[in-house]
Amino acid sequence: MKADISNLKEEFFRLYGDRDNEPVLFYSPGRVNLIGEHTDYNGGYVFPCALDFGTYLMVRRSSSQEIRMNSLNFPGEVTVQVALNYMPIPKSWTNYPVGVINEFARKGIGAPAMEMLFTGDIPNGAGLSSSASIEMVTAVAMNELTGSGLDMMEMVKMGQKAENGFVGMNCGIMDQFAVGFGRKDHAINLNCDSLDFRYAPVNLGDRRLIITNTNKRRGLTDSKYNERRSECEKAVELISAHRPIRNLSELTVNDLWMLDSYIPDPVVRKRAKHVITENGRTLAAIKALENNDIELLGKLMNESHDSLCKDYEVTGAELDTLVYEGRKLPGVVGTRMTGAGFGGCTVSIVESKHADEFIRKLGETYTAKTGLVADFYLPGIGDGARMI
Repeated sequence: MKADISNLKEEFFRLYGDRDNEPVLFYSPGRVNLIGEHTDYNGGYVFPCALDFGTYLMVRRSSSQEIRMNSLNFPGEVTVQVALNYMPIPKSWTNYPVGVINEFARKGIGAPAMEMLFTGDIPNGAGLSSSASIEMVTAVAMNELTGSGLDMMEMVKMGQKAENGFVGMNCGIMDQFAVGFGRKDHAINLNCDSLDFRYAPVNLGDRRLIITNTNKRRGLTDSKYNERRSECEKAVELISAHRPIRNLSELTVNDLWMLDSYIPDPVVRKRAKHVITENGRTLAAIKALENNDIELLGKLMNESHDSLCKDYEVTGAELDTLVYEGRKLPGVVGTRMTGAGFGGCTVSIVESKHADEFIRKLGETYTAKTGLVADFYLPGIGDGARMI
């Protein structure tokens, strides 16, 4: 890590000069969700954890009236004028940091002129929250540079608002929350309605997490993610005509009869069924981990993917190949898609002694069936966004 930071500083000085003026370094992780998919914007429970890789931001104030942004992951410099409000730049990665800067401006906290250099090792478009990581590292840096004194909860909410309103991705709060509040070796039991949360130690014993990247890119703003959210809102509207509810997660599996009774559209019924059953699975999975019942946790992860495939229809051939072929391999306790879907990654719990075999055999099968080459990561669980 030190060598990478050293290289980052050299690149910073190459771009911006003035070696006598030291920049400040900030870090924000990626995240993986163990279970609880598409429940966050439905007021439900999620169970994510921060990863031990993420986004670095090196930044310092400048004497200009500009915010200059560069990234080692994307070519070209983007410059915006310091302003009271900011406008999105079509198809630019800088909408994530600028969206956050705009949220500070909306609170009356003006951005200073800055020189910013981002780099990270979260694969873009893989469903591991590279966007939330950029948002939260920007928020923590802005908070520090301006002396605003905002707490992490407020910055998490600002990150979500930036992605919803500025970027145009109608996401829930899970990603920013997990990135901001991550704790080493713990997952976060989060109620996305109340924002009450507690940490749960992740002790997998002789098993480990493996993340597999389909390497099928997906652009969520252009995907059917927002369509799924509107379908859930339609389900709430229809059910509320008979029993007032604010979100689908107020219902339990004992209320599934309402779907047939109150929702005429079979597609909307399926979407609602997934959310209600997934919320129940997530609560059961949290309890399973707390009871050290990893086999039950794996079973619930499998059921989660099946529901995301059949009822929510957000998986696709690549994710399904990884999951259903992966389940055939020895030592696989549970495996499911993670993130919004439509590509991206799976998360698996695999016995450590079978990890190498899992990676080798699943990689071969996946390429044979899809023509794509999967990437495999063996992550640790790390801490949340912070100044280094």
